Amino acid sequence: MSMIVETNLLEIIKAFPDFGKYIGYKPVSEGHINDTYIVEYEMEDGSVSRYLLQRINVNVFKKPVELMENVCGVTSFLREKIKNNGGDPTRETLTVYPAKDGKNYYMAEDGGCWRVYNFVDDTFTISEITSADDFRSAALAFGNFTNLLADYPIDTLYDTIPNFHNTPSRFNDLKIAVENNASGRKNNALPEIEFAFAREKDCSVITDLLGTDKIPLKVTHNDTKLNNVLFDKETKKGLCVVDLDTVMPGSALYDFGDSIRFGANTAAEDEKDLSKVSLSLEYFKAYVDGYLEAAGESLTETEIDLLPFAAKLLTFECGMRFLGDYINGDVYFKIEYPEHNLVRARTQFKLVEDIEAKYDEMKAIVDEIKKLKNF
Repeated sequence: MSMIVETNLLEIIKAFPDFGKYIGYKPVSEGHINDTYIVEYEMEDGSVSRYLLQRINVNVFKKPVELMENVCGVTSFLREKIKNNGGDPTRETLTVYPAKDGKNYYMAEDGGCWRVYNFVDDTFTISEITSADDFRSAALAFGNFTNLLADYPIDTLYDTIPNFHNTPSRFNDLKIAVENNASGRKNNALPEIEFAFAREKDCSVITDLLGTDKIPLKVTHNDTKLNNVLFDKETKKGLCVVDLDTVMPGSALYDFGDSIRFGANTAAEDEKDLSKVSLSLEYFKAYVDGYLEAAGESLTETEIDLLPFAAKLLTFECGMRFLGDYINGDVYFKIEYPEHNLVRARTQFKLVEDIEAKYDEMKAIVDEIKKLKNF
């Protein structure tokens, strides 16, 4: 690391409270968007305390101040709920430590936006789902997140990335991409375009009801991958939901559907061999069971009944985004080879097809669990 970068980082560290005697820092390699460091301090009793220092990627998150308002509001709300439930708010949610100027972030001279979180010791993350039990544990964590925030004052939450899960808007983006054909690749993706256009009517099912009693606006995480749950090393249970940068108003169905899209697919997101792509009903059942156990009381009957549809819709939406980016010339998603986004789109659409084929079985699973849990 160059001396200039190191000097700048030390200046950033000094902008935040002196938690103890400063020892040093080290970069964290995980994470593809924000720059993260562990900063260590020696306490009076000789113990070492660690904190997370993070620079928000303002190219991705263009409203960092509003983003931090969301994060602070949600974590403060969670702390009170966790405390009232007899839990440990220092481990079960993130804590934002304000800078010395009192703001919940520090804006550096170069425009970088920085923040400090608590470091939750004795935890681990899982990047790949290898068992139904792990997937159910993640469902319990995300379901608990949804349940605890069910009565959050939603009108105080900023919509930091407008239309993030507005599927009709995503469909319109795809139509524009096809019309413009900026990359000249449209003819390489005609079957995929036809597949997407044939399902236009699905796009508005959730948005037409969003904000009503049937699908109320709720706090949504919007990135419900397994590695955004910290698991307790001792109990092996999901402890804390992290990566709250995309917390916004939305539908609980978005979080559920994206979890299934990511976790219940039997293949990688960019698997070229489509014969490997399918929905694991075992994993779907495990996630539904955990999610309804934790969040069921705060969900409406319509939300519960639409769980299988949410899995299809979020997969379809993601496929449209990959397809649109391919036709636009790969301007959003990082790629490793020229056809990467088209391969990703094909994988998502194959999963949509498999969900459609298994839809009655998925509905039966939801109905069975709903009945067992008296919802």
